[in-house]
Amino acid sequence: MFNKKLNVTGKVDVVVYDTDGNIKDERHISNLVVDTGLDFIASRMAGTASSVMSHMAIGTGATAPVAANTGLGSESARVVLDSTTATDNSVAYVATFGAGVGTASLTEAGIFNASSAGDMLCRVTYSVINKGAADTMTITWTITIS
Repeated sequence: MFNKKLNVTGKVDVVVYDTDGNIKDERHISNLVVDTGLDFIASRMAGTASSVMSHMAIGTGATAPVAANTGLGSESARVVLDSTTATDNSVAYVATFGAGVGTASLTEAGIFNASSAGDMLCRVTYSVINKGAADTMTITWTITIS
């Protein structure tokens, strides 16, 4: 009998650009795949009862992620994913928060399967990233199952 534990991990790469395309801030952060995210993965393995992940949100909540989270602490903006790419045992989600979108002192992000509410796959908090009104922020979120 095989007894292998499945691990689901996430890595978040955040890059903030100024109006000239220069990098203002860059972060590489590990994240928490929350309980609703694990439930989502299991439901997709059994069928299509849940919609696919389609949106990424950013916010100003600073409470550390816990497995029971179902949303961000204080959501500032949510956008449609630019792309979703599955490669081997990983899925990369990419989203861009353009000028004027999510302007704030940001401290959290999450992936969801709806334009509002919905199932949250994962959540991350980080030290403050200041996104100015003219800045663009790109987040690449890679979920790996091993």
